[in-house]
Amino acid sequence: MLVQRKHDPFKGLWAIPGGFVEDDEDLEPAARRELQEETGVQLEQMEQLYTVGTPGRDPRGRTVSVVYYTPKPVQVGDLVVKADDDAADAQWFAVNSLPEIAFDHYDVIQRALQAIGF
Repeated sequence: MLVQRKHDPFKGLWAIPGGFVEDDEDLEPAARRELQEETGVQLEQMEQLYTVGTPGRDPRGRTVSVVYYTPKPVQVGDLVVKADDDAADAQWFAVNSLPEIAFDHYDVIQRALQAIGF
């Protein structure tokens, strides 16, 4: 599932749903909140997969991303996505047919797929 960015940087390109952690928020609740805000999706299970913090990955400044996934198999039809918040659109894509992706998210997706053995 990817969201189409409503704002710059990379307005109009697709990205992994996500955002910034609030000052009083832990990582997993932040990931759940951002997923729900941008896509309307609530997942029962989420697990931290890895962290990426390569300098220069976001033109707005230093950004560290904590990547989550759901270990529970999900059927695309089981989760209805609806873009909201700062997402112009939200859609499912086949991993072998991805659109142009913002930031370094293509690399993030490839690394995640490798980590889960896909």
